[in-house]
Amino acid sequence: MSRAFRDALGMFATGVTVVSAAGEDGEPFGLTVASFNSVSLDPPLVLFSIDRDALSLPALRRAPGYGISVLSATQVDVSKLFATTGAEKWAGMELEIGYGGAPLIPDAIAGFECRPYAVYDGGDHEIFVGEVVAYRSAPEAAPLVFFGGNYRSLAS
Repeated sequence: MSRAFRDALGMFATGVTVVSAAGEDGEPFGLTVASFNSVSLDPPLVLFSIDRDALSLPALRRAPGYGISVLSATQVDVSKLFATTGAEKWAGMELEIGYGGAPLIPDAIAGFECRPYAVYDGGDHEIFVGEVVAYRSAPEAAPLVFFGGNYRSLAS
């Protein structure tokens, strides 16, 4: 699709998340994802989509659980780190381990622990639906927002 289409999609402001899981070897992996959304309250379901070219896609398909960390406005560096292929993403982080061994990012404004529910074809992406088994939030913190190809902050 054209660059103009992608630019038009960028006019929808999103929060920024890190989706994470434990690999078959027990080692954590994760990637920055802006395509996160609620699906259902009963049962509690959320979704995120992953590019079919993502190196972690095969491991994510096999993961027994996912962690979804909603980043705060102070975590631009975390977002950039987890958007980088091959980086030492977890070095120096005190991890909270959630459902299925999935790590959660410290100091995120919300965290969701999910068990796999469904995966759907989404063209050049795969759409993962997870059933939320536990969650937490810090509503007093400001979210990290992505809009028009840049990180932004919310105006009061």
